[in-house]
Amino acid sequence: MTKDQLKLRSMIVTALFAAIIGVLAQITVPLPLVPITGQTLAIGLAATILGSRYGTLSVILYLIIGAAGVPVFAEFSGGISKLAGPTGGYLVGFIPAAFITGLYIEKTGFTFKHALVANIIGMFVTLIFGTAWLKIAAGLGWGAAIAGGFTPFLAVGVIKAALAAWAGIIVRRRLVSARLLFTSGPAVKESA
Repeated sequence: MTKDQLKLRSMIVTALFAAIIGVLAQITVPLPLVPITGQTLAIGLAATILGSRYGTLSVILYLIIGAAGVPVFAEFSGGISKLAGPTGGYLVGFIPAAFITGLYIEKTGFTFKHALVANIIGMFVTLIFGTAWLKIAAGLGWGAAIAGGFTPFLAVGVIKAALAAWAGIIVRRRLVSARLLFTSGPAVKESA
């Protein structure tokens, strides 16, 4: 496969994961301040399967599409106002979460154990960004922001992290063995 073909394939996979994030974002459980969505599961899957570079690029593409007004954010919403609103910190927090999650797995190895740790770290990154932004954007105190934007998401976040780690490692291994996904270079540790 030529370098141009690999580049095209990487761009297609990145766009596909941006679409997957948009689809899973529509799985929503409403809560008073911030809904529980499938977005974080999709972010974990993208980072686990694609790694830091392409996982992060898929998140950035998803955010650009949503900011442009395409209704890919939770509850079929879109627009720059969603990024600036009370839940915008969670959306922006997806970028460092995907990068850190993917980088951790690349450095330690693509195993369930490492993917689980990486996805839990990514969950905390998203929650910290989101809670801080919620506090500022909604004019809440720290106690109210943590109670409404952090604590309710811990248990379900760990479940989604485990699911992203488990499914992500399985899918990644199958894509690599089918030569549909290639490792990013010598720094990436593929584990059996």
